[in-house]
Amino acid sequence: MTEKAMSFSTAWKSFYAKAGLPRIVIGVFFIFLNIVSIVIGISFGSLMTDVIIRALMNMILVLAMVPGIRSGIGLNFGLPLGILCGLLGGVISIELDFTGAMGFLMAILIAIPFAIIVGIAYGWLLNRVKGSEMMVATYVGFSAVSLMSIGWMLLPLNAPEMAWPMGMGVRTTISLEGRFNHILNDFWRFPTGDMDLSFGGFEIPTGLILFVSFMLFVMWVINRSKMGIAMKTVGANPKFATASGLNVNFYRMFGTVLSTVFGAIGILVYAQSFGFLQLYLAPMFMGFAAVAGVLIGGANVRDANISHVIIGTFLFQGLLVIALPVANNIMTLGSLAEITRLVVSNGIILYALTQVTGGD
Repeated sequence: MTEKAMSFSTAWKSFYAKAGLPRIVIGVFFIFLNIVSIVIGISFGSLMTDVIIRALMNMILVLAMVPGIRSGIGLNFGLPLGILCGLLGGVISIELDFTGAMGFLMAILIAIPFAIIVGIAYGWLLNRVKGSEMMVATYVGFSAVSLMSIGWMLLPLNAPEMAWPMGMGVRTTISLEGRFNHILNDFWRFPTGDMDLSFGGFEIPTGLILFVSFMLFVMWVINRSKMGIAMKTVGANPKFATASGLNVNFYRMFGTVLSTVFGAIGILVYAQSFGFLQLYLAPMFMGFAAVAGVLIGGANVRDANISHVIIGTFLFQGLLVIALPVANNIMTLGSLAEITRLVVSNGIILYALTQVTGGD
């Protein structure tokens, strides 16, 4: 074997060890879909704009996985608890008639206390079922969504865009038009070129980028603080942490509360970008997409960091964004395109869940 061949082999092995098989396979498939979209005439700029927005609007929900994993509770399938707190903050903000940036800010400020209280109760439960956290969290999330479906019907909310025409409760889907719809997306938004061209430019949602970057920075600071390091120690080796004088249950609860708070903020960022608050059963399976995103990024059940969140979210959401228009252009009969999208999205989630070691 020549020196160049040996050098290439070493570089490939190093890249494979760092990237891991899941990210390589999904990355290749993502590139393949991009090539196909260009060949069939779909605007590359428009697709990239959608990829950027979809990834950013989902990123904080994926980021909510990090404190849970680092504290030792594993993949937080109970993320719907935080999502419900965020939705509750959103509907209360609308009921109080806040609009624009103030409406979005008040929704977050109202949601955070609910998320802290729910996170403490949720953390207490997870401390009682050590070793079965992920299974219990799944059922807790499903149960909370189902129970809150009754709550949405009983809440005395009267804002015109939320209340049913007759009876009590709130609608299944609440439009944010005139409230805080696209409040982050449209802040300092600008195009980078002519998006109508095949290789045209794309739009930069500056406000959304800045807010998500701020939340990533907050998580980065927490991870490097004394509390964050102690939380990581507890998650990595509870016995060593106990011998070092750390309260294992407290730091597990701290990670659970953080995960719940970030989930509450994440759903509000998602909603302002999507344009609607989706209530009742809509949050039930959102935790699976967040889990898949962080796993595809290279995380595992014991370790996760911000780079895993960024890489995984862009790969996962990028595939979903590009797969649908490609399928629409290739398969025009009936609902084959939607079926293909479901196969792709659920296939990615299933593949991610079978690769929990993230290439380590």
